[in-house]
Amino acid sequence: MTEPGGGAALRSERPWGWFETLSRGEGYLIKRLWLQPSSRISLQRHHHRSEHWLVVAGEGVLDCAGQQVIASSGVALTIPSHAVHRASAGASGLMIVEVQRGKILSDDDIERFADDYGRLG
Repeated sequence: MTEPGGGAALRSERPWGWFETLSRGEGYLIKRLWLQPSSRISLQRHHHRSEHWLVVAGEGVLDCAGQQVIASSGVALTIPSHAVHRASAGASGLMIVEVQRGKILSDDDIERFADDYGRLG
């Protein structure tokens, strides 16, 4: 799969790919994440929000609280607050729509435990 095209949302580049914020409201934030082939986000948790992931394209593995789910189009995963989680893309990349719910919806609420790009701390 080639990298899907973007819409009008502002794209934020990351070492693993990119994300776009699609919508924001009181207590929620909706993003679209593109993980490049064979990349993964950090192993992380959040103290002030939960997340719901819906895989819309590609394949890979979703980890949450020690459980692994094979990711393919249509697979959904709910990540409770405080659950350690990670998404990993397969050979074709991985596109996820993420819905965040909570009081603090910012990168300040990311606690990283492992990261392929040296972003611990």
